[in-house]
Amino acid sequence: MTDLRSQNIAVAESFYRALEVGDFDALAALHSDDVAFNLLGSTPVSGRWESKATCFGPLVADKVVGKLKPETIQFSRKWKIMCADENRVVGLMYGGGMGNNGHEYLQTYCQIMTIKDGQITELHELFDTALVELVLNDNPTVNGTTHVTQPFDF
Repeated sequence: MTDLRSQNIAVAESFYRALEVGDFDALAALHSDDVAFNLLGSTPVSGRWESKATCFGPLVADKVVGKLKPETIQFSRKWKIMCADENRVVGLMYGGGMGNNGHEYLQTYCQIMTIKDGQITELHELFDTALVELVLNDNPTVNGTTHVTQPFDF
């Protein structure tokens, strides 16, 4: 079983490295054709998205990357594998870019990847939904953003 765990960690590391250099083709190749993305919250990007075509088209390309200035995008500026077994890998990632609306989108993500036969078959992603609303949807909270006085680091 340890060998499968190591293989899953290698898939997750490839995931984060592809995001680090902005290679979305390599990123997509790590996912099965029938992958499902489960995204936290009640924003336009939240919910369950099914199929590689949907996840990397309307979701990633249009609702995330398309809302950021291309020359500023660098996801996976920092990442860490938190735990792994023969079925899943859990990681934390930090990165993003400047929103087309002038707000900075530097997001911390927690990803839970289900991996089968060397491909990601399901992704659960947790992130700051207020930041999604502000930058990706140009929809600030009523009171505006709050400065975090005690940010965490990983």
